[in-house]
Amino acid sequence: MGRLRLLDILRGFAILGTLGTNIWIFATLGDFSSFRSMTSNWWDSADTIIMTVFSFFTNGKFLSLLTILFGAGLEMKRRKLERTKGLWPWLYIWSAALLFIDGLIHFILVFEYDILMSYAVTALIVALLVNRKKIIIKWVVGICTAIHILGVSLGSVAFYFLLRDKEFITEYEQSVTDIANLYMHGSWFDQIQMRLLDFLTLRGEAIMVIPMNIILFFLGIMLVRSGIFAMDNEGRRKRKKLLQYGLLLGIPLNALIFVPGGMFDISVRYLFSPVLAIGYIGLFAIFLEKRENSFLLARFEEVGKVALSCYILQNIVCSVLFYGWGFGLSNYFNGINTLMLWLFVCIVMFLFANVWLRFFKLGPVEYAWRALGNLPFREK
Repeated sequence: MGRLRLLDILRGFAILGTLGTNIWIFATLGDFSSFRSMTSNWWDSADTIIMTVFSFFTNGKFLSLLTILFGAGLEMKRRKLERTKGLWPWLYIWSAALLFIDGLIHFILVFEYDILMSYAVTALIVALLVNRKKIIIKWVVGICTAIHILGVSLGSVAFYFLLRDKEFITEYEQSVTDIANLYMHGSWFDQIQMRLLDFLTLRGEAIMVIPMNIILFFLGIMLVRSGIFAMDNEGRRKRKKLLQYGLLLGIPLNALIFVPGGMFDISVRYLFSPVLAIGYIGLFAIFLEKRENSFLLARFEEVGKVALSCYILQNIVCSVLFYGWGFGLSNYFNGINTLMLWLFVCIVMFLFANVWLRFFKLGPVEYAWRALGNLPFREK
């Protein structure tokens, strides 16, 4: 199976979609209470309405989509490497180690909510399991599903009651205000120091989502094996089902984010978002079939081909735009401005990918990754 255009388009869509969630973290310097108190309602102001509606489409959905695509990529890599005797899973495990290092550098220097380290750990686990008997894989996925659902359920209940604890609210809002002040008035080196000192706390989410990552990696593997990405009639039929079930179930489930009180916020991000992400796969697949020469799809495809470089670059650009050591645009934060800046960064990514691919086949980070990835396996 060669490179699939649909996967590149979806990957580019997912990268820019994750920015649609992260842009609010940059814009508020992590201090969401600066425009929406934890005890307020989403309809209280134009800013809260814009963010909540935007979050309905983005928050958790593109992270889930990107995770599924990582799983699909793992399966395609496995098929390729198994044709080269002796390289699976060792070359992929080495690549996962490089991804972990890449994520660690990205976490320390750029963005404390990096997901690459979590993906690297997940990739290592799945690579060691993917060729096991189906019954073993089913047990692993079943156990991860039980752990994930239990964790989300307990987290949702805890979050609901914590939102009603005035002492917790006061302490939380003070802590995020302190971080926001550091990002607005501190130097880049101050931010690096904060990330290193609070390493385990800031890596909490990346660790907790590993069971969900394992589930979605195997979902991506299953989608490839079932032929959903194949450009034939059977693949089209299956993708239509993805669209139908993903949107029919995903839209009402994710609409629970509009329920006041925050009871469903955690469930929407970590439990229901993958359902809508599946719908996005079907939606873009049908769009590609009908508008094969679409200008916008071509731009998403280019970003998808240099996805790792764009993921890191977009976070660097946002750091320069919003943090105090850069342009400090968080001082001018509101909902509309943040949406406009998200569009601006998307356009920057489109331009970067388009220009870069005119001269090179891979992105700068991808080139380095490929060169280092082959080091232990080069003939002496």
